Amino acid sequence: MYSRRRRKLRFLFGLADVLLLLAAFGAAYHTRLGLSFEHVFYLLTPTKVLLLGFIVPVWVLVGRWFGVYDRLESARPFVIVADSFRQALAGGVAVVLYQYLLRLDLSRVFMTLFACYAWLLIASFRVIAMRLFVVLRANLVEPQHLMVIGTGERARRLGETIEKSAALGARLAGFLSEDPEAKAGTIQLAAEHRVHPLDQLPELLRTRVIDEVLVAVDGEKLPAVEDALLLCDEEGVRTRILLDFFPHVNSKIYLERVASYPMLTFSATPHDEILLMIKRATDVVLSATALLILSPLFVLVAALVRLTSPGQAIFRQVRCGLNGRRFTLYKFRSMCENAEALKASLEHLSQRQTAFKIVRDPRLTWLGRWLRKFSIDEWPQIWNVLRGDMSLVGPRPAVPEEVEQYKRWQRRRLRMRPGLTCLWALAGRDSLEFETWMKLDMEYIDNWSLALDWKILLRTVPHVLTGKGAH
Repeated sequence: MYSRRRRKLRFLFGLADVLLLLAAFGAAYHTRLGLSFEHVFYLLTPTKVLLLGFIVPVWVLVGRWFGVYDRLESARPFVIVADSFRQALAGGVAVVLYQYLLRLDLSRVFMTLFACYAWLLIASFRVIAMRLFVVLRANLVEPQHLMVIGTGERARRLGETIEKSAALGARLAGFLSEDPEAKAGTIQLAAEHRVHPLDQLPELLRTRVIDEVLVAVDGEKLPAVEDALLLCDEEGVRTRILLDFFPHVNSKIYLERVASYPMLTFSATPHDEILLMIKRATDVVLSATALLILSPLFVLVAALVRLTSPGQAIFRQVRCGLNGRRFTLYKFRSMCENAEALKASLEHLSQRQTAFKIVRDPRLTWLGRWLRKFSIDEWPQIWNVLRGDMSLVGPRPAVPEEVEQYKRWQRRRLRMRPGLTCLWALAGRDSLEFETWMKLDMEYIDNWSLALDWKILLRTVPHVLTGKGAH
């Protein structure tokens, strides 16, 4: 749907081509070695490197030249196979010319086998991958809820485009009328969608999951939606504008396309999908490894929790995740069994106005104090990381009751996937004031990079091992 996602797909399929070309080269080489022909065939390592150093970049460049990678998301299987054949044919011809130029005298059978294997492997992978992508997108990836500001013809066409992108995970959440005098109504496209007055946007952002707001109004009406853009910017909601109009916001601005429509995008949170994909891959690898290594200790800690106090070993609580999505957070129980019921009677002891926190919480068990000091009670959240509810590094997930009390600028922390640790863990953990905690989360979001994530992870380890800053 979006041009940025198309760039990500180009990168991933280009990388897949590289790996599949290496596999095709090896398969063709060993197949030719196994054939009993009069001419003895053998390639020295320098010759292999010389060939692959030419084949790999040329093959990918041919694909880019033919626009193969741009059509993968919407192409039918027959088109994918045909495009792969054209790429294999052009790449094979380029290899033949290259070997004649360098007088390598390669086996014709080897070159033919290589081109055929490359075609079959790449075409098969692309067809399977695109079908798998659609299935995974529909069943595993969280849908993106989009709301359109505008009710005119331009907004309706944009709404229809979003409806057609349902297989890619897009969901049209409704329309917002740019006319302040308009009343609530509906717009009939493929389905019926509600039209809300624009002044209801703050309430909608607070009560519903809205990942992006798209603006599609006439030029003379753009000033009327500037307050809505500023609101989205302040809360960290990504916005896209159909026209080249720059409101005075501090978000990073970049151009994208929804199908053929140019969109200026304003993002107050990290938006590089390649880097975010690497971040997610790192989360999966490290969390899976940690679960395998720590599994015996999980059993031991769970047994100790059950033996030292009545109640379940695992404590479950609803928290707010990315863009306000609710999920179940897991922890080793560190408090007495009826801790939640006692919370109301202890409100007056909280050192924080918004986030409930008591330095010497009377509900803690003796084992729980020790678990919290070294953050062992947080270990089950590694499962939340593996599931995708959380990340290793990010703002801590808040309970819904706390989020309801957030100031508007503090809600922007919801636009980043919550994590196990962040800058606040390095600055004092539980000893921080709530406002300082929030500002450190904003600092993390504004300066996010993969290097910053690794820096935080590596610096968190000694803090946790020493129990520094934990109450």
